[in-house]
Formats: sequence, C-alpha cells, structure tokens
Amino acid sequence: MRALYFGTYDRDYPRNAQVISCLRAAGVEVLERHVGVWEGRRDAFRAGAGTAARIAAAELRLLSPPQQPFDVLLVGYPGHFDLPAAKRAAGGRPVVFNPLVSLADTFVADRGRFRPDSLPARALAAVDRHAFRAADLVVADTRAHADHLAELAGLRAADVEVCFVGAEERLFRPGWSPGEPFTCLFVGKLIPLHGVETILGAARAAPELSLRIVGSGQLEHLLAERPPNVEWVRWVDYEELPGELRRAGCALGIFGTSAKAQRVIPNKAFQALACGTPLITADTPAARELLVHEESALLVPSGDPEALAQALRRVAADPALRSRLSEGGLAAYRRQASEDVLGRRWRGLLERVAAQ
Repeated sequence: MRALYFGTYDRDYPRNAQVISCLRAAGVEVLERHVGVWEGRRDAFRAGAGTAARIAAAELRLLSPPQQPFDVLLVGYPGHFDLPAAKRAAGGRPVVFNPLVSLADTFVADRGRFRPDSLPARALAAVDRHAFRAADLVVADTRAHADHLAELAGLRAADVEVCFVGAEERLFRPGWSPGEPFTCLFVGKLIPLHGVETILGAARAAPELSLRIVGSGQLEHLLAERPPNVEWVRWVDYEELPGELRRAGCALGIFGTSAKAQRVIPNKAFQALACGTPLITADTPAARELLVHEESALLVPSGDPEALAQALRRVAADPALRSRLSEGGLAAYRRQASEDVLGRRWRGLLERVAAQ
C-alpha cells in the first residue's frame, strides 16, 4: 500500500512524525506532499493575519498535482484548511483526515481566544464542519474525542475512527531511573487544557516536594509568582525530553476542567508511559480508555489541587507504588499504544477505506 501524507502539517509535531513512523514500520510506503507553514514556531497555530497569509500561499502551492501514484491520501495536523486541495489532489481516491483537534474547540471553548457567539468562532466552526465532512474518514485520538467530532460535523460514528497518539519510540524508550531529590515533572504548553493553576496549587499545598515545569505559552504569567519549590524552564529541545522523563520521580499529565480536557490524552502522557515514568493525570473519560487508577497511573479529579498534592505525596513516599505504576503504565502503553500496535491499526484503517 502507498499513502500520500499531504498538506501544511507540522512535520515536527509528534502526532505527524509518529503516524508516519508507525505506517512505515507496518509496511506502508509513505510519500509526502508537504508545504511548510508551522515549523520552527513554538506556538505557531494561532489565528491572525500573518497565519492567514501563510496558509493562503501554501494552499496555492498544494494545488499542483502529485507526481507519484498512491492509494490513499492522508491529511496531517494541522490540516483543516487543506481539505479542498487534498480532494483535488486525491482525484477520486479516498481522503483520510488526521485532525487531532477541532479549531473551534481549541480557540473558543478551551483557550478562550474568541467569544462563542463571535464571527471568528462561527467561522472556525464552519471550517471544522467542512473539513470533517470532506474526508472519507476522520481519525481521532480517543473515542471520547471521536464522538465529539462526529456530533460537531453531523457524521455517523463509523465515519470517525480512533487511533491513540502514542510516542516516537526512537526517542521515548524504557529506562526510568529517577534522580534525587524526587521531582515531579510537567512538560507542555502553558494553556488552559493543561491545568497550570491546579499544578501550582498542588505545589503550594505540598511545599516539601520539588516540581519542574517545562514550557511556555498563554498562561505563563501565572509562573511569575510561582512558589519556591517550583522550577520553571521555558524550553527544552524535543530530543532531550526522554532524559527529562527518565530522571523524574513522576510525570504530570493534564488537569484542566474544560470539555476538551475530558476528551483527550496528551502527547506527554504517552511519552511518560513509554519511558516507564509513573504518571499522574486527571480522571477523565479519555484517560479511562487507556489507564486504570492505581495500576497504570494515578487518576485525580480535574481542577483539584488538593487531590493532586495528595497524589504527589503518595508517589513520593511510596517506592512500591512508583514501581507498580512504572510497570503498569509501560504495560498499558505496549498493549494499546505502541508503534507496532498503532501501525497495524493505522494500516488497517487505510486499507479499509481504500477498498470501499
């Protein structure tokens, strides 16, 4: 089978790199038709005139026909504006969309960039619907998210399949060996989804513990008055993240209270599991698709700093619990989200849609 990975997708983003890696490992020949828009920008996926101009120029370039034959066209993330060019390039062959997010959900409901009744909010919702309906198959990252995307676009449940995010195993491999002092690690963009306020609240409630926050973004102003037990590093190269995870006493997932936070499992969770690092994250419908409380992770109520502080204290004080979570988390990853498992899953989805 030959697949064309198509669009303005961010080549550096883990979801794209990992899907391409999984497909190739599963024996799919993956070609790329890529026009860069997002690479080299830490928070490039933002609305604005500059972004609109870059997208418009890229879409014009994507209109040129592909030079090599293929069986199925796969639009990567972010690719919501790429679907018209993708349908033209596909020439009747099936188009699969790997969106990862809804634009309206991200910029309106989660990040609060636009009011729900504003013109930009309605425009983003229209882009979402058009993109999802234009694809022959949409692939979401969790069942909870798939159900939301199907409802948003008025699609049948069968039109939105699920494939977990996983982790790039060329980097994220077992080898957890925590250093001293015991440190709780958070890595990610400082956006509402991740619940930075909850993490800082937990740090204040457990001043005897050390936390390391790696990231920048919309809510970084909250770190200006961080408690003394919180270390903040704005940026760590992607290639260095596995070392960060293997040295940490435990890893933190997401703790936001938005509807989106209930539907997703972030990259950082899969990366921690793949390294064998004990994971603490919010107890959400999405998390329950992969994790079992006290077996493969500690799951705490969303937006509850006291509950998170209690979980951090438990993990810090109990080596047996840490070992159980390390082994159980790695086992859950290997069983449901390894590159081998996801490669076979992705290949099966592409073969099914190509045969229709």
